Amino acid sequence: MEADYVVIGAGSAGCAVTYRLVEAGKSVLVIEHGGSDWGPFINMPAALSYPMGMKRYDWGYVTEPEPHMNNRVMACPRGKVVGGSSSINGMIYVRGHAKDFDTWAEMGADGWSYADVLPYFKRAETWHGDAGDPAYRGSSGPVHITRGARKNPLYQAFIEAGAEAGYGKTDDYNGHRQEGFGAFEMTVWKGKRWSAASAYLKPALKKPNCDMVRGMVEKIEIEEGRATGVRLTDGRLIRARAEVVLCAGAINSPKILMLSGIGPAKHLTDKDIPVVADRPGVGQNLQDHLEMYIQYSASKPVSIAPYWSLWGKALVGAQWLFTKTGLGATNNFESCGFIRSKAGVQYPDIQYHFLPIAVRYDGKTPPGGHGFQAHTGPMRSPSRGEVTLRSKDATEAPRIQFNYMSHEQDWQDFRRAIRLTREIFATGPMSEFVDHEIQPGDDAQTDEALDAAIREHAESAYHPCGTARMGRRDDPMAVVDPDTRVIGVEGLRLADSSIFPLIPNGNLNAPSIMVGEKAADAILDRKLPAENLEPWIAPQWETAQRESEAETLAAE
Repeated sequence: MEADYVVIGAGSAGCAVTYRLVEAGKSVLVIEHGGSDWGPFINMPAALSYPMGMKRYDWGYVTEPEPHMNNRVMACPRGKVVGGSSSINGMIYVRGHAKDFDTWAEMGADGWSYADVLPYFKRAETWHGDAGDPAYRGSSGPVHITRGARKNPLYQAFIEAGAEAGYGKTDDYNGHRQEGFGAFEMTVWKGKRWSAASAYLKPALKKPNCDMVRGMVEKIEIEEGRATGVRLTDGRLIRARAEVVLCAGAINSPKILMLSGIGPAKHLTDKDIPVVADRPGVGQNLQDHLEMYIQYSASKPVSIAPYWSLWGKALVGAQWLFTKTGLGATNNFESCGFIRSKAGVQYPDIQYHFLPIAVRYDGKTPPGGHGFQAHTGPMRSPSRGEVTLRSKDATEAPRIQFNYMSHEQDWQDFRRAIRLTREIFATGPMSEFVDHEIQPGDDAQTDEALDAAIREHAESAYHPCGTARMGRRDDPMAVVDPDTRVIGVEGLRLADSSIFPLIPNGNLNAPSIMVGEKAADAILDRKLPAENLEPWIAPQWETAQRESEAETLAAE
């Protein structure tokens, strides 16, 4: 029960850290409370709505009543399985915008600019894209990135509508240009979910210098200011000769830090936990993406709704089981868009996930048969929440409060996102498929009506992050320094989405894996050389919201 490095959590970042440390010849013990990822609910991409919410695979966390969302208690699923949330997520692969990482560096995460992180995104992936600039992409990494076949006509209609509405197209939003409409990418390989466990952990566990321990973490053992190991709730002690690396995610990492005496001193004292390091930023700065499903009833029988029947699912499941092809082999998110909400916004702040069926995330469809939807919402909300302890009992779920929609700017941004979405669906290529709007509904036109719909129907995109943010060592609210060392404790690193200073522009799996890759190099005292590739920024972003406006302004 001893190794050079003890990694807490076999999630997106933890698997990457483990693989790189093992590859470098270090001995590693991974602690994971969750069980096996074997079975069709996880491995069949189209079954993505099932593992989320299953006690076997999901921690089952929920928020406190959200005061600006009609006091709704909202789901906050987190993966409790090897691969972590990469084993229960929607498999969507978005790095984020280059400017996100430049902003991280400006906020004190020195060495985390786009030029610094791009080599790690590339090292992580094997890209199977059919268009784009290969200079931005990786060709020999553990994570396989593919695109759907886009056979359903709605996928291309959505892309064409976005372009016709004036936003342009992108042939690779993870490459030179994020802004525009194009094909979505996913962590699916040979028809199966390609989680961080498949990419990193399973190859690492085949090596003699890597093993996995099942158990729930009670706390990190700290002796004379240094992390020496990890205590499990059953009393076992796992010792680390070199360092402990915490990779338990945006909810469980701050929880474990606080249980170990690292966090806001008053909060720890109130919970009868001895203070090891007073770090007021632990559990603070909680961020997420909130989104609404803008749903339409279709005027033509073009959606994949027929396959949502019992017989349809049986047919799709059988085809996938025997051939790993068909509708079961895709997450069905095959086209997307990234747009700027108004002139003066430098890079996209609204994202679209398009789906050729009207369906909720839990798999339930509204009445009416054929339909489609776009998931959308603002990417950079000013609202901040917190993760705190209920007690010093490690088996008790933490208290989660996102404070969704707590700023007036949130309401302005969300209304604008809905109205811009309606405009896209009213544009030629999509309009021919629209019968009527299901949600928010054709009657919801005023600010007040839209606000009521947002309060009642907006859902988390399940992108929590930021609860132990990275910054300079003299920043009182920083929890880790730019080398991922926890400030105030020796021998302890933290690498997962909790260290993000600002939520990136898109889904969080890809940047979480990147953090694992980069943290491993920091631990091994090595670094990939920076790559100064310039991202595309709309030339007239200061005066125009979309390309067509810029062209009009230029002509005038």
